[in-house]
Amino acid sequence: ERNLAKLEEDAEENLLMLCEEKERLQEKLCKLKHELQLEEHEQALEDALDKQMELLTPLVPVCEKFKEQYKTFATSLDATRHELPVKNIHIEGDALTYLDKLQKHLTVTQELLADIAPACAEENAEACTDLKEFKKVLEELDKELQRGYTKVQNLSFEVSKEVSLHNQRICEENHGLDTVKHWYFR
Repeated sequence: ERNLAKLEEDAEENLLMLCEEKERLQEKLCKLKHELQLEEHEQALEDALDKQMELLTPLVPVCEKFKEQYKTFATSLDATRHELPVKNIHIEGDALTYLDKLQKHLTVTQELLADIAPACAEENAEACTDLKEFKKVLEELDKELQRGYTKVQNLSFEVSKEVSLHNQRICEENHGLDTVKHWYFR
């Protein structure tokens, strides 16, 4: 019995050690699975990054060119943001020749605007007149529709009244006057 008790104690100790070992191995397995999932995720991200790099690499020179053009544009915009005095503007050639050319262009622009402005004014006047007439017609149609709607409502009321009176007469003939009054005034 003593040997059996000792064997049972040893077996219990071995069983506890095996259970602890099993838990430790399960924890290790979970940790390894988690690390494997992280590595697979990192690999998928690296693959996606490689594909993006393949697609975006040809665009790098285009972006650089755009950066340069944008810097030039920003510099030009910054330089012309404020009204500069005439003496600080660089004009190619003779200033009088430049001003003569500018005067010619301004004259042509003024003539074109003068030609266009009366035509636009006439068109606008015609459009205003047409709109006023259209508004009057719409107001008249709206009034007519309101009158027609009122007439239809009145007619509907009269028809309902006649149908009700007709049904009452039929009921009176079929059931007598007292029954009908009782039935209508409940």
